[in-house]
Amino acid sequence: MKNYKHLSEDERYKIQHGLDAKMSFKQIARELSRDCSTISKEIRARRVFKQTGALGTPFNDCVYRSECSENSLCTDGPCRRRTCKRCTDKRCRSLCSNYEKILCEKREKPPYVCNGCGSKSRCTLEKALYAARNAQSEYREVMKESRSGVCIHEDELSRLDKYISPKLKNGQSVHNAVANSLGTVMWSEKTIYKYVHLGLLKANNFDLPRKVRFRPRRSKHESIKMDKACRVNRKYEDYKTFMEENPGVHVVQMDTVIGKQGGKCLLTLHFVDAHYMLAYLLDACTSDAVTSAFASLRKRLGIELYSELFQVLLGDNGSEFSNPKAIEFDENGECVSRVFYCDPQQSQQKGSLEVNHTMIRRIIPKGTPMEPYSQENISLMMDHVNSYGRKKINNRTPYHMFEFLYGKDGLKKLGANLIQHDEIILRPTLLKKN
Repeated sequence: MKNYKHLSEDERYKIQHGLDAKMSFKQIARELSRDCSTISKEIRARRVFKQTGALGTPFNDCVYRSECSENSLCTDGPCRRRTCKRCTDKRCRSLCSNYEKILCEKREKPPYVCNGCGSKSRCTLEKALYAARNAQSEYREVMKESRSGVCIHEDELSRLDKYISPKLKNGQSVHNAVANSLGTVMWSEKTIYKYVHLGLLKANNFDLPRKVRFRPRRSKHESIKMDKACRVNRKYEDYKTFMEENPGVHVVQMDTVIGKQGGKCLLTLHFVDAHYMLAYLLDACTSDAVTSAFASLRKRLGIELYSELFQVLLGDNGSEFSNPKAIEFDENGECVSRVFYCDPQQSQQKGSLEVNHTMIRRIIPKGTPMEPYSQENISLMMDHVNSYGRKKINNRTPYHMFEFLYGKDGLKKLGANLIQHDEIILRPTLLKKN
């Protein structure tokens, strides 16, 4: 069962799912055709430690945590109105003279992590977890560091410089300098060319009589991929199955509209039934910015109205939607909506949203940076877009369709306004005026 190749990302996800399912190292190794020691070393090397508490109980790793009666040790912190064992401020451990740290004994035995532990939801001690996404990221960083920089000691570099640089400065070629220093210079010509190019020797490129120049190679753009674990039970096939089992469920398609690469962007939410679209200005196209926007929406609408409007969310595979649980669950841990993903490179699966994006591009052309705009500008733009009649809904406006399907209360809480037909502007001049 020898396999000297590095573990792949898919194999790391299988290790994580195996740990969650309480599989032994032997079972995981057999499934991956690996050695048990490989699985053990991977888990112990890539596990992360988190100081998290249990449901309704903060982190506490004191051996006396169950019978502790200390109170108000940190007078200016959360302990003022509760006992120290329920305090969320970690200063109590340094202030309490009776504090004695305890570690879970199960962490020192296989599987060395808490992934499949049945007591994890009730445990307040420090937890060791194996996450495939973090393990793969750490692996890539180690590989990058091992392949970057120069693998030579300062003394060796100084000795090489002493023998090579004077010859190069006198007009000799690298080949000639190496050929006449056999037994003294133990590096190849290619390596010396590299050191000269990096400026590590006193000689530089101008000292080389004929240095071959190549056009710089184009670096491959590594796009940020979505965590594959996010798509489990949320693929487009799962979406179609869910819709067949739950007919009449309202669907909202979500996407982002990029301005200038790396700058602000728009989060767009399209109500398919009403052809109504919302747009929110984000400081960056990141997962945190998206989840913050949804949290703000829940607070503005209220859980009852939010769960009615956003029953099902369908998005693409962008990294900004890589935290579906933060979108599906509210602050109290209750599931208020379902998130699904389209197949890769299949934008037509949310074609209604893509078509509606053309309305935004009439006002904000592609490549235009979003930095000059405020949320008030974006809301005004969407008022004009949603007040524009659509042929598909018998020349009615998305504003009136949304009002018919969900009522005026939702429009009021969303801050929507109806623009009269004669006053609608779908040109860049709309935002230039404002």
